Amino acid sequence: MATFPHVFQPKFDEVFQKDFELKGKWNDYFKNDNPIVLELGCGKGEYTTRLGQEFPGKNFIGIDLKGVRLWRGAKNASHNGLATLALARAKLQI
Repeated sequence: MATFPHVFQPKFDEVFQKDFELKGKWNDYFKNDNPIVLELGCGKGEYTTRLGQEFPGKNFIGIDLKGVRLWRGAKNASHNGLATLALARAKLQI
């Protein structure tokens, strides 16, 4: 997972006990001002990557807990050159 440039794996305290480096700066990461769509529990990222292909005028962030599942989405996004997609492996507490 660490070899994919569009995958983020912040530790719990990076997200909840201090500001995550991209908090409020996702458009800087995507290098555009397009709207951002967030998918929680994205699994293998099939839906997220498909949306990225269908709607190039929007940015997509998929979040899931399991790296094994996210790997497939990361591989697919990399293979298809989806610059408007990011994946994050993170444990969310709601």
